Amino acid sequence: MVSKQNSLSRHIAILRIAFGLMWSIDAIFKWTSSFRDSFMNQVKSAAIGQPGWLHPWFHLWTTFLGYNPHLFATLTAIVESLIALALLFGFARRTAYIGAALFSILIWTTAEGFGGPYTASSTDIGTAIIYAVVFFALYGLDRLSGSAWWALDNYMSKKISWWTNIANP
Repeated sequence: MVSKQNSLSRHIAILRIAFGLMWSIDAIFKWTSSFRDSFMNQVKSAAIGQPGWLHPWFHLWTTFLGYNPHLFATLTAIVESLIALALLFGFARRTAYIGAALFSILIWTTAEGFGGPYTASSTDIGTAIIYAVVFFALYGLDRLSGSAWWALDNYMSKKISWWTNIANP
């Protein structure tokens, strides 16, 4: 008989892996030349129509990223690939969930333009903020379950004593 705790852990693992598959697809798109070539246009277009008080924020990011847009596009692809791998294999979960949530918020506040501009015809707030919520939820659910199924962290924690600090929420 499977306990409720084990059942919860398995369901969380299924959610984590499914989310990892989604991030894998997204990461694959980030490795294309079309993403690298349009990276700055995507960042710049997020600023269009935003309220005036947000213009300094977008100007900061377009200036910073404009120094080497291909480098930042490649770094984005690397980070998204690492997030996908961490989710798929249950590797460094604590670090991955928090880091990925912060990365998602960064994407939401820059390339997605806070999900705006908000007008009478606006229909959603952007996807990256929802990703951040899912990462925070995974963190909380993993913490609630107490153990992780199908996670490399279980193996690593047995071999390296300090790994628990990186792995377990």
